[in-house]
Amino acid sequence: MPHDQRIDAYIARHADFARPILEHLRRAVHAACPEAEETLKWSSPTFMYKGGMLASMAAFKAHATFGFWRGSLVVGDTGEQRSAMGQFGRLASVDDLPAPETLSGLIRKAMALTDAGVKPPRDKHVKAPFDVPDDLRAAFDRDSRAADAFAGFSPSAQRDYVEWVTEAKQAVTRERRIAQAIGWLAEGKKRNWKYENC
Repeated sequence: MPHDQRIDAYIARHADFARPILEHLRRAVHAACPEAEETLKWSSPTFMYKGGMLASMAAFKAHATFGFWRGSLVVGDTGEQRSAMGQFGRLASVDDLPAPETLSGLIRKAMALTDAGVKPPRDKHVKAPFDVPDDLRAAFDRDSRAADAFAGFSPSAQRDYVEWVTEAKQAVTRERRIAQAIGWLAEGKKRNWKYENC
């Protein structure tokens, strides 16, 4: 079982609740995949298999996580990846993990996908549709050049302006942002125009 001393140090420096989880996961991966190699990627313990990423784990202040590189192909869409990294949500104890035989089966499934050369699916972050707020729409009604420029932008460029306006915490800030947005749009500028030619 090839151990990386950096992973030993990572486990040792984390909270009491996290160490048993990380140690359990480490043993489970090596038991199911004796060829697994340990390394650090993105500062997290990662298990490599045949030169590719198999799985990784991490610990935080109040939870730990574990996930497979081809997560959705290994365990499907559990919904847990929305609450934390990985496919098993926020792990507070070993009891939050699947039963040992289930976990071993998932590790072997991840190995089989690597053996078959299956690439991880690309995660398409689909953002929810957005609505132009009434106060911004009213400003467009007063300036047709700004309205035309906004209408000609891609949805992502439109979203940049809408989110900038709606994220303002105070009414005066929101009004100032709307006025600035109308000025920039009247000149045909996108929200982040200052950085486009950097």
